[in-house]
Amino acid sequence: MGNRAGGNRAGGRRTGPKCIAIIGPFASGKTTLLEAILARTGAIPRQNPVSSGNTVSDHSAEARAHAMSVEATFATTEFMGDTLTFVDCPGSIEFAFEAEPVLAACDVAVVVAEADEKKIPALQLIMRKLDDLGVPRILFLNKVDKAISGVRETLKMLQPTSSVPLLLRQIPLRKDGVVIGSIDLALERAYVYREYAESEVIDIPGDDKARETEARFSMLETLADHDDQLMEQLLEEIEPPKDAVFDDLSADLRDGTVTPVLIGTAEKGNGVLRLLKAIRHDAPDIEATRKRLGVAEDGATIVQVMKTVHTAHGGKLSVSRILSGQVADGAELYLSDGETAKVSGIYRMLGKDQAKVSSAATGDTVALGKLDRVATCDTLTSAKGGMKPLVRLEPPAPVYAVALRPKERKDDVKMSAAIQRLAEEDPSLTLTHNQDSAETVLSGHGEMHLRVVRERLEGKNQIAVEGHAPAVPYRETIRKPVEQRGRHKKQSGGHGQFGDVVLQIKPLPRGSGFEFTDTITGGVVPKTYIQSVEAGVRDYLRNGPLGFPVVDVAVNLSDGSYHSVDSSDMAFQMAAKLGMKEGMAQCSPVLLEPVMKVTIVTPSDATARIIALVPQRRGQILGYDARDGWPGWDVVEATMPLAEIGDLIIELRSATAGVATYQAAFDHMAELTGRLADAATNAAGKAA
Repeated sequence: MGNRAGGNRAGGRRTGPKCIAIIGPFASGKTTLLEAILARTGAIPRQNPVSSGNTVSDHSAEARAHAMSVEATFATTEFMGDTLTFVDCPGSIEFAFEAEPVLAACDVAVVVAEADEKKIPALQLIMRKLDDLGVPRILFLNKVDKAISGVRETLKMLQPTSSVPLLLRQIPLRKDGVVIGSIDLALERAYVYREYAESEVIDIPGDDKARETEARFSMLETLADHDDQLMEQLLEEIEPPKDAVFDDLSADLRDGTVTPVLIGTAEKGNGVLRLLKAIRHDAPDIEATRKRLGVAEDGATIVQVMKTVHTAHGGKLSVSRILSGQVADGAELYLSDGETAKVSGIYRMLGKDQAKVSSAATGDTVALGKLDRVATCDTLTSAKGGMKPLVRLEPPAPVYAVALRPKERKDDVKMSAAIQRLAEEDPSLTLTHNQDSAETVLSGHGEMHLRVVRERLEGKNQIAVEGHAPAVPYRETIRKPVEQRGRHKKQSGGHGQFGDVVLQIKPLPRGSGFEFTDTITGGVVPKTYIQSVEAGVRDYLRNGPLGFPVVDVAVNLSDGSYHSVDSSDMAFQMAAKLGMKEGMAQCSPVLLEPVMKVTIVTPSDATARIIALVPQRRGQILGYDARDGWPGWDVVEATMPLAEIGDLIIELRSATAGVATYQAAFDHMAELTGRLADAATNAAGKAA
């Protein structure tokens, strides 16, 4: 129990602009809640249902096409004289990284949840992320009108997702079993919902008084864990003053020692006003966010970039939080490398719409125009020389990849440039060029994630693309040794070409690579040509008899002959290649495939399904155990051929309501024979 006296722990209401992330599992109602907030505060004329495709968050064709948020959407509004910027963060795990740069620089998160047991693992992932970043949160229990179980039963179900107590601040007001409003336990008032309008305040009905008293006492008991004075009042059965209760609610939210729970139905605008008032009165402000990020108070302007957007007409926008100081249009700010960037335009955001403003002050969330060298998560400052970035966010390892190529070869450079812009907007995308297969490989966090990228390439950038699974980097090796002569002789007037070698080819243990030696005696192959022989051997091994690079082979040059006039570097290279070509075919070549060590994290109730899935993909279970520090989760360790991992994430997510993921690292090469080997070599032959 804490030893702080009650009454003025919170230090009063935090005024000034605030930034609030709206976050929660997929389809929990985040976009609907943002619409309800914007309609209630007058930022939009009416609340549009998500099904209409006309919400503020539906500003991209991809979001409308898939009826889901695929990127963070910023919307600034006014409420009771305060400026509030809300950020609707995608709920799908495939787009979850969008939230991280936002959460780092926001003051509080509103976590939208519902009474759905299937969504508990997704909620747990979100709550853990908020813990890691130290972000205070309010939980908005949505869809209370459709909930079958009671609110307190729902909280018992949801509590394991939270490292701090879920503090019920409202309970439902029911009539004939239907939720018609709420009772605020701090205000001790009842509110009757009116669709899309402010609730009607009434006295707490007599039938509900005992229920309210019990729930209020439970709330006060939790608050008393951090307030000795309140604890004494409860023990002595003294009614605490309301202002002291509100002070405790604010202080505990800001300290992150509780998660207040408010209830409502966003679809009807119910409970939205009480949520807005809780944010206005109780949520921390920019001062607390600066403290969390370790920003020193030295008078400098400091700007944290939360998202990068490339607009059709306005060019590049860096959506940013002004942590301290102010920014005027035309201001020059320093990057961490000491270089400067000039602000060209400052905009308040409302989805796709921007309103130009002349300056931005401490706490504001605005888009800064045309900062070409600036990336998401950069920290900018007015202090000469710049400063170290305040936020270092590592995107999770990719789990899905596709090889892309433009349908028209002339679009090659255009496609690369467009993907680079998309990767600026979404730092969790990875673009690599596979030299073995000459493929451009785009990697991300799921099939839908990369589908949206392709749709943006084709829609926003007008580049038609084709995609297919990336080539597996097969290798080949040999099973038995052979000695083979290779002779290259050509006479065509003037100097001819002559090279003659005897090569001893033998297999090496797996993982040894390639060795070249010579045991030439008597100068039968002059030293000047031995390097040429090695070069010819290496050149051949790039593409062995099965069509793949050869590994784990030793070649010794044991004998040969030369001609004083006709021998040359090129002649000995050709002789070596001929010897290798004829010899390798007799060495029992065999295909090797990469096998990965795979670590799968999954909710425990799906572990049996995951374990059954692994052998279906030629995998081998190494073991499984409880995930350390994650109640209700397991870690499954396995080995699996890379060829089987391509769409593994789709099956994992399908088996776990979208939350399982994996990491894979190269483990070893293994022989591949039979039908699968034939298919791989046939495919390589067609590609060549």
